[in-house]
Amino acid sequence: MNDFDDIRPYHDSEVPSALARMIADPELMDLLLSREFPRMTKILPGIFTGLVRPFLRRKLRKLMVEVSTVSDFQAHMTSRLISVLETTTDSYGFNGLDKTPLDKAHLYMSNHRDIALDPAMVNLGLFEENRSMVRIAIGDNLLSKPFAADLMRINRSFIVKRSVKGRREKLEALKTLSRYIRHSIGQEKVPIWIAQAEGRAKNGQDRTETALLKMLALSKDKDQSFAAAIGELSIVPVAISYEYDPCDAEKASELYAQQQGLTYIKDPFEDLDSIVKGFLGYKGRIQVNFGDPVADKYEDADGLADEINRQIGVNYQLFPTNIIAWAMQVTEQKLDVLESLKSLWPKEDWLHAEQRFKDHISTLPNEHQSIAVAAYAAPVDNQLHYLSQQGH
Repeated sequence: MNDFDDIRPYHDSEVPSALARMIADPELMDLLLSREFPRMTKILPGIFTGLVRPFLRRKLRKLMVEVSTVSDFQAHMTSRLISVLETTTDSYGFNGLDKTPLDKAHLYMSNHRDIALDPAMVNLGLFEENRSMVRIAIGDNLLSKPFAADLMRINRSFIVKRSVKGRREKLEALKTLSRYIRHSIGQEKVPIWIAQAEGRAKNGQDRTETALLKMLALSKDKDQSFAAAIGELSIVPVAISYEYDPCDAEKASELYAQQQGLTYIKDPFEDLDSIVKGFLGYKGRIQVNFGDPVADKYEDADGLADEINRQIGVNYQLFPTNIIAWAMQVTEQKLDVLESLKSLWPKEDWLHAEQRFKDHISTLPNEHQSIAVAAYAAPVDNQLHYLSQQGH
C-alpha cells in the first residue's frame, strides 16, 4: 500500500465506483430529498422518500454520465459554483496571483470562514488564471458519513486525521500528513490549500495556529532548518472576505452557548448543512486576495505565524458591513478613522448600507446580536493594528 492511500484524494480510476457508491447510498438520497422537499419528507418520511428515491437516482446517473475523472468532476463543480455565485453574490473578485511564480506549486494558506466555499473560491481564482487547482485539506470530522468521504475525495480533498487517539498515533498521523503535503508540492507539483487554523474563525479573528506550522516542518530533512523546510513549501497567505456570512446566525449561536458555559452539541448533519448554507446563502460581495509567497527567513513557527497573520490582516478586503459593525462598537473619538475607512468605498450609499446591515442583524436573537456584530468588526481592528505597525 502506498504511504498516503488512506488520506490522499481519489485517482481517476476510483471515480466511477465512488460515484456509484454515492448514488446507491440511501442516506445521501434521503438527505438530498429532505433539503429539496422539506415538508413532504416530514409529513410522509418513509413513503415519500421510498417513492422518489429511484427518480432521484436516475436523475443523478444522467448527470454523472459524463464524469469519469477527477478533472471531469472538478469542471462540473466549477461550472455549478459559477452558476450559484451569479445568484448568491453581488460580485466576486480575485487579486494578487500575479505575485506568485508559475514555475512552482504553492501551499495556499487562507483564513477560514466557510467549510467548503473558502477552498472553492481559491480554486476558482486559480481556474480563472489557468493555473493548477489545489488539493484541499479537510478534517475527518466532516467525513463521518461514507458518502461525504467519497464526495470530498473525488473533489481532490485529502484527509487530516483529527479523531486519532493516543499520542504516538497522533504524531504518526501528523508526520504522514506533513510528508504528503511536501510530496504533493515538491514531487508532484500539485498545489495545496489548508486553513490557517482548525475550524472556522467564528468570532472573525483570523489567527494562524503555530501547531499547524510545526506539523508542516515534521517532514523536513534531519539537517534542514525550519526556515529552509518551510521555504520549500512556498506558503502563500490568502485573505478571503465575505460581505455577508450566510452562517453568521449559527456561529453567533455557538459562541453564545460557549459564553454561557453550555456544551454545544452538533447535529449529525450540521456541518453538511453549513456547507449547503454557505454555498446557497446570500453573501453580498466576495474578495479573495492572494499575498506574497513567504520566504525562507522565519526560523520558528511564532515568527512565521506573525507574518501570515499580518498578510491576511492587511490584505483582508473590508466591506461596508465590516466598517459599519466597527462603527457600532467604537467611540466618537475615532470618527476620523471611520471617515478614512468609508473612503475605501466612495460610491457606497452608506445610509442604505447601514440600514440593511442593521436589519440583517435584527433577525438574530437579541443575545446573539452583539456577538455577530463583533465578528463583522474584528477584521477592521486587525487591519488597523497591522497598518499602524507599518507606520501608515
